Amino acid sequence: MKIHLIQGQFTGKDALDIITKMINVKIKFQEEKIESAHNEEDIKMREMRIKSLQKELYESRKFIEMHGDKVSLESEINLIG
Repeated sequence: MKIHLIQGQFTGKDALDIITKMINVKIKFQEEKIESAHNEEDIKMREMRIKSLQKELYESRKFIEMHGDKVSLESEINLIG
């Protein structure tokens, strides 16, 4: 099953806003998992994922700044059983 979450062209500002909000949701999810984690290895893995998401947000911001007014975004979630 596929969920087409985002598909279209956006202003740079709107694209960055969408990306920022989506990444922040993922970061918050990881932070909540860290709070309830009992395994140090799991905590470290989640902390690394948060850093990776923060880096991706930074790189997205730079990309949008370089490519001007319009940015196309596509996002799809694939549910696999």
